[in-house]
Amino acid sequence: MRIAPSELVSCTFLDYHSRMQWRHLSHGLKCLILSLLLIALAAPEWPAFGDEAYQINALVGLRQFDFLVWETGAVAVKAEAALANEHSYLDEASRRQIVQDYLALMQEIGQLEWQIEQTFVQREDGDPAVTAVALQAELDRKQSEAARVQPFAEAIVQDQVAAVLRDEGFALLGQTWPPVMMHMTPLPTLLIVSPRDRIERTYGIPLVHGVSIPEREGLETAVLTQLDLSALVVPIGGLGLYPSMIMETGNLNWLAEVTAHEWSHVWMSPYPISLGYGVDPQVRTMNETTASIVGKEIGRKVVERYYPDLVLPPAAPSPDPTPDAPPPFDFRAEMAETRVQTDALLAEGKIEEAEAYMETRRQFFVENGYNIRKLNQAYFAFYGAYADEPGATGTDPVGPLVQEVRALSPSLKAFLETMAPIGSFEELQEAVERMKAEGWKLKDEG
Repeated sequence: MRIAPSELVSCTFLDYHSRMQWRHLSHGLKCLILSLLLIALAAPEWPAFGDEAYQINALVGLRQFDFLVWETGAVAVKAEAALANEHSYLDEASRRQIVQDYLALMQEIGQLEWQIEQTFVQREDGDPAVTAVALQAELDRKQSEAARVQPFAEAIVQDQVAAVLRDEGFALLGQTWPPVMMHMTPLPTLLIVSPRDRIERTYGIPLVHGVSIPEREGLETAVLTQLDLSALVVPIGGLGLYPSMIMETGNLNWLAEVTAHEWSHVWMSPYPISLGYGVDPQVRTMNETTASIVGKEIGRKVVERYYPDLVLPPAAPSPDPTPDAPPPFDFRAEMAETRVQTDALLAEGKIEEAEAYMETRRQFFVENGYNIRKLNQAYFAFYGAYADEPGATGTDPVGPLVQEVRALSPSLKAFLETMAPIGSFEELQEAVERMKAEGWKLKDEG
């Protein structure tokens, strides 16, 4: 680096001035300054700075989600709603109408947001900014109205889910325990990190809401190039905090299911099936699969009891393919095949081949209407934990065994009580064998 003469004179003067200052410092202060200098010089070589988790957190930086701030606000909202307790004086028809009106508002909000985006995407006749201003005014009005109604709608849905859980036996002194409590909110996204040579979730770091797609791509690329790890930023539908964090939605079936799903995480929190969540990937899969089963069963019963007109019809069977037409695209079967082949390539140490194969398959899914942005080891590490249905889990035996425990259990409460003390895959296998030996019957066998 070249230094100009004037800069050299300045440096020389400062160097002389600094030496004069140094001579007047006390011995103790000199030692302290030298110690701090040595720390600064040695810091880049400290193990902490070479630690994988430290480097990932450094890449994430200020984009990490602040749960303390969110929790403080959510608790304040729930406390205010509990003190008002206005919804409890309404009849069931009025309560149901409040929830449906709120969900309709959320659908309208989503449609307006889409329309505003499209004014700039399509750029048809007229100034898109002028059109967007009118739409934004309507959006602001709808959002204000939704914010006013939201605490009541949340409290009603909580009560409805709690009532079904009480009927399933989850009660203490006549009250659902733990109490059902959730708050709908814009959710953080989650940075999932997996090794490249195998599919395993080693890190899951919540990011602030609204991280753009380019930012996600940049963060994923940085983790790959700097740490040689597979990364993916994924959306989430809820988090098992207390109150549970639930994504804003206009879909009642989904809301009831996720509320029950996150409640089950709270119920399981003191037990081994939760205590090993962040340590053992198989325990994580057991936990999430159990919660998914609970969420689907309770959510369906809530809708059947309180909103029968919104019950989803059973999926129509796929028509048999004709000789002239190919069979319909089966996402779950195709994804399961992708996982199995990826696992096989990684087991052989063919990392680059596995990644190339996943990219080819991603393009195949996009061609069939599934807009998957990135398909890699981190994708399977995240979605493979939800193994209540076939799909991203491949040949992983954890999901099928959890489903078997549910099939052998006479009730949902018995299922949860069986799963709660299980803290390893071996214990899960032993539980299934014990249930069979004790004469527990599969539900479809009577």
